[in-house]
Amino acid sequence: MNTLIKTFAAAALIAVSTWTTAAEKPEKGIVNLSTADFAIDNYVAVMTEGQSVGVEQLFASDFNQKVQTENAKTNSRSEVINFLKRQKGEKLNCKTTTTIIEESADYMLAKVTMQFEGFTKTDLVTLINEGGSWKVSKSINSYK
Repeated sequence: MNTLIKTFAAAALIAVSTWTTAAEKPEKGIVNLSTADFAIDNYVAVMTEGQSVGVEQLFASDFNQKVQTENAKTNSRSEVINFLKRQKGEKLNCKTTTTIIEESADYMLAKVTMQFEGFTKTDLVTLINEGGSWKVSKSINSYK
């Protein structure tokens, strides 16, 4: 009887410690987009540091990216996400600055400047608040 009680106690301790450990770990693939600042920081990390966690969560369903060059190009949400997933772990060698141009309770316009050796990429990023979660809805890129 004593052995049976010890076995149940050990099993209970193992179950509780496993449950506690699992509860402490954040859900894989989910990022905190509860504020515009978190969302723009995540966007910069995705674009410049090869972060891929939560990349699908970051972009609004109607997201598009316009690239202003001699031949203007528009990339769809799926094209951008697929590209970023392939770039997982790739860190860009650039100095990045972010300037908030305009901000309200449900809208933000930010300018992200990436200074590379020999050229600069400027990205105007529009973020919107959809039900308490901030998402990137549009991105316009230009190069100098």
